[in-house]
Amino acid sequence: MKFMKLGSKPDSFQSDGKNVRYVASELASDITLNVGDVKFYLHKFPLLSKSAQLQKLVTTASDDQSDGVYIDDIPGGSDAFEICAKFCYGMTVTLNAHNVVVARCAAEYLGMHETIEKGNLIYKIDVFLSSSIFRSWKDSIIVLQTTNSLLSMPEELKLVGRCVESIAAKASVDVSKVDWSYTYNRKKLPEEIGNNDPNWNGVVKRSVPKDWWVEDLCELEIDLYKRVLATIKSKALVSNEVIGEALKACAYRRLPGFSKGMIQCGDMAKHQSMVDAIVWLLPAEKGSVSCSFLLRLLKAANLVGSGDTVKEELVRRIGQQLEEASVNDILIRATEEETMMYDVSVVQRIVEVFLKQDLNSEIESVEDEDQLPRMRPGILSDASKLMVAKLIDGYLAEIAKDPNLPLSTFVELAEMVLGISRPAHDGIYRAIDMYLKEHPGISKSKRKKICKLMDCKKLSVDACMHAVQNERLPLRVVVQVLYFEQVRASTTSGSSTPDLPKSIKDLNNASHRSSRSVTTNTEEDWDAVATAEELRALRGELAALRLSNGVGGSERNGGDGAKSGVDKAALSKMRGLLKSKKIFTKLWSSKGGQGENSGSDSSESLGSVNPEEVKSTPSRNRRHSVS
Repeated sequence: MKFMKLGSKPDSFQSDGKNVRYVASELASDITLNVGDVKFYLHKFPLLSKSAQLQKLVTTASDDQSDGVYIDDIPGGSDAFEICAKFCYGMTVTLNAHNVVVARCAAEYLGMHETIEKGNLIYKIDVFLSSSIFRSWKDSIIVLQTTNSLLSMPEELKLVGRCVESIAAKASVDVSKVDWSYTYNRKKLPEEIGNNDPNWNGVVKRSVPKDWWVEDLCELEIDLYKRVLATIKSKALVSNEVIGEALKACAYRRLPGFSKGMIQCGDMAKHQSMVDAIVWLLPAEKGSVSCSFLLRLLKAANLVGSGDTVKEELVRRIGQQLEEASVNDILIRATEEETMMYDVSVVQRIVEVFLKQDLNSEIESVEDEDQLPRMRPGILSDASKLMVAKLIDGYLAEIAKDPNLPLSTFVELAEMVLGISRPAHDGIYRAIDMYLKEHPGISKSKRKKICKLMDCKKLSVDACMHAVQNERLPLRVVVQVLYFEQVRASTTSGSSTPDLPKSIKDLNNASHRSSRSVTTNTEEDWDAVATAEELRALRGELAALRLSNGVGGSERNGGDGAKSGVDKAALSKMRGLLKSKKIFTKLWSSKGGQGENSGSDSSESLGSVNPEEVKSTPSRNRRHSVS
């Protein structure tokens, strides 16, 4: 730390109790100065020769003011006045980064200019600031911190502006030219710990990271931090990624609990100012900060009560890079006034922003006025869309556990990504199954509505096996799954795909007509929930079909006639399955007798056989430097 000594005489200020100061001298004091609660018994000559303000105060003081002159509004109070008084007496005074600002403001208040005496205190302090303090990274930050307690005078004297500019200039310099001990907050390197080399001076030559300065700025109060970082941004010499790292470091340092997606007890107004400032300082370019960090900011903004403008700005930024998020990131708790566990509406708005990126593609201009403008291709890649679709599938599976989640909310969010093509629908099936498990009392029509969200043809083998045993699904869905599993088994074994029976065709085409076979099965019958006995019979038929296909695939010497016979047998089995009175008698005999089978919880969740769901990203507890 830089320092400057003024004066040469010994310090002869003494105290008599807490509130009395005097100079040990053979001459009796001839002036009493009341600075706040402290009385100073001093001499006029050394003080008045250097202070225009004291000259004025002594001259205008009335004769009846026997208790002395009052100075109540001097910056820095009695401590700052004592520094100025010692300078007037020529006593030794040490100025450093911690007291130089208060001394400068007090000297300004007392009018200690060059016009009163050459080499006065203001001149000496200004030289010290310019030649030492503002050239030091650490001292500049300390000085800037001390300006907060002095109201407007440091601003009027341009001390704050000079500090800010000094810090911003140093942070913007090329790292190859950074040769000072670049930070005092960094952890010691292994080679610095226990170094016994007598010639070691504490400085290790190593490459300086681009974000070497971000930890030190976290020491500043939010208003000063905001001002410094804005100045750094305005110079446009620091990359947006480094600016993002600075904001992340500030959030993790200054917002307790931020790494866990919450804000612990404290000054919520102060925390709100911090969150709002960080959002305001975010670089405009996409990818400057991670989507996970933006979502943590959104959670923090909800907790500290930030305004709608801040929240919507975060929603917009998150939507632009939603493919980077994890399920845990977007699990945003609802406010206490809400009945649901999670704020689903904000996720819907985020998804809407993501999807609108394609719709907002710029229109290509054409020179020929007769030609219509052409839309550029969407800016979203298929990979990004697929990642978001899987993300929402996983999110739906989590929020489905909320007993207060309305079906309409679940369906609306699922339909937002329904148009995104994905190779497997295991994720949405898992979400549907979870919702049916947690909401066993929903009606047949609602079960039918939610099951329409998935495509049975796109279920994996494991998902099909789970669905066939799932007593929570409508019978229509179970039969569809059985059929498409049979089609897949036939294709895999090498036999031809069986013809689609009319009953299944009606189901797949979402027909509202009754399917007629030997007996009439109504729409309500198909939407009924299968019983455990019926599911066991269906599984038995499926096993028989698989077995027959396996035999057909193994008889390579049987010729086309044998293969055709196996295909006919498989087709006959399937049709028999659909017409079997043994399975459907209960369904067809009485519509009212079916009731609403809420399903058993004995079937395991698909999550146990579908490990592809997006895993939550561990919260970041430690910032890594950007090299």
